[in-house]
Amino acid sequence: MTELIETAPHEFNAQYNFDGGLMPYFAVDQAVKAGGGKQKSRIESGDSQYTVTLYYQDSNIVHPGEQTPTGTPFKLEEIREFRIAVEAVEGADMAGQKGFNAHIRPRWKQIKVEDKYGDERTLQIPFEEGLNVKIQGSNIEFQQYHDLLKRAVESVDINSDYFDSPHDSSVVTQAERYVRVHEDYSGPIHARDGPLARLGHLLEDDRAGRREIEQADSSEDGKKVPGYRHQVGLDEQRVQEIFPNHSLPKRWKHYRTRESHNLDSSNPLKHPKVGAIYYGSLWRDRRENHGVTSDELAQLTEELEDSLLSVVYDAGIDVTSTAPYVSDDYFKAETTERSRQVVNLPLEELRTTQESVVMKHVSDGLSPVQWESLETLVTDGGEVSPEDIAENGGFHQDSVYRALDQMDELVQREYGSVSLRSTHVGELVHDAVRQAKERTREAVEAGAKALEAAERGLDEQTSALVAWASQHTEHFNERDDSVRIDFGEIKGDSESDCRRQMRKLLRQGKEVWDKARKDEIAWRLGKIRAQFEWEEKPELKSSNRDSVTKKRRFSNDTWREMQLL
Repeated sequence: MTELIETAPHEFNAQYNFDGGLMPYFAVDQAVKAGGGKQKSRIESGDSQYTVTLYYQDSNIVHPGEQTPTGTPFKLEEIREFRIAVEAVEGADMAGQKGFNAHIRPRWKQIKVEDKYGDERTLQIPFEEGLNVKIQGSNIEFQQYHDLLKRAVESVDINSDYFDSPHDSSVVTQAERYVRVHEDYSGPIHARDGPLARLGHLLEDDRAGRREIEQADSSEDGKKVPGYRHQVGLDEQRVQEIFPNHSLPKRWKHYRTRESHNLDSSNPLKHPKVGAIYYGSLWRDRRENHGVTSDELAQLTEELEDSLLSVVYDAGIDVTSTAPYVSDDYFKAETTERSRQVVNLPLEELRTTQESVVMKHVSDGLSPVQWESLETLVTDGGEVSPEDIAENGGFHQDSVYRALDQMDELVQREYGSVSLRSTHVGELVHDAVRQAKERTREAVEAGAKALEAAERGLDEQTSALVAWASQHTEHFNERDDSVRIDFGEIKGDSESDCRRQMRKLLRQGKEVWDKARKDEIAWRLGKIRAQFEWEEKPELKSSNRDSVTKKRRFSNDTWREMQLL
């Protein structure tokens, strides 16, 4: 088993719910009153010591009266909420940021809260009565929070049995693991062609309202700080395109402190953090969440670590050595030998797949409804619905829905909105729409030339020849004794593919030439030219060599090329 750099926990937020009645709430209230409004103590856990402070704050919960709606007597005259601050006892050289704050609030069915305007609303509670404990902490292993909470309440004379079993509705809302990378190594992570930019470019939803990518190289006070804050967030479906075994949405982030540019290189804060973060708000399916059981927290740790190391590795940074990393008070920059999985991010394969999908749909031909849908998506920066597309194009809504269903590889629909599947797909479609508009303009110009030819007394077939030449050639010169045709730039998968495309155009040209009763000899004595362009890929799949763009200027006698048709 290979030794890999050890990540460190950073921020952690969770909502712990405990059902079974209001006795825990009354016990906390009694403990605060016994201490005259505050209780203090100390606890130990492993090699760490913590101070514990229990205190209270005002509440906006509406008093239930003599009893709760579920029938529990409520004898407290005033409703208070409570907090337990748990802070690590650290040396003078420590950052003083290891610990958490637990916000304790009572809960019962039909509980009401009052906003600052005096308006009341009812909260939805997933159990009859109990407690909600909102935990916000940092630099503690995720699995330790529950145990520390129990130790803390026990230390201020509250029965920890009340907090034994979190309810199934308990969820993690944010969790991060990080490494600190030396600034001399970290540049490729936030580069424009680095893993963060490519993850957002290829995988993030194209609609502006869903975009979760940020590239900021200046601090809030305007100082130029390269890599100050670069981050990309992906929902669970996008994540699985990169990590098939993962099921949680994530955000990856490269960030520095505001004053990092003024610090000496020996100060760890001079160097950026790179983190992998779970955010509950990133779920595509809003009904989904992630719980706080031991298995769920282990899965959370594993997915964040694996994805973080994979992103760092993709940037060309060694994850088996300590050399590229800088230790701080909580990140030790050590390698350990335990099971973790570093994967190669298949971003180039995704790029190729997306390009193939767009080319497939465009080359197969799109209906007017599909073209209108795509054009609306690439030109409208706001929220777009099928109804908007129908109204803009003057189509029936059913036609739009059918058109979108036929393009499910390009677009995605949810919650009444439509979007392109990624920023990269959006750019490809934008190019296709632009080219389609250009072809339409050329066709209109060709039609105008055909009409002009007709006005000059040319017959319908000759007008068709003029239209064909205007639309498909860069230069068409009909001399007395021969025809000169320049097809301009022709792009293909290979040189032979480019040549096949040219011959197809040549065949079409010959057909309209013959229908116009033009001189056969003049056509055969003609010359053709074209500029071929194609991508030459490495012969071996294992080769690390990139594809190379090849160009060739082609010319031949028309009659010779016609022999190959």
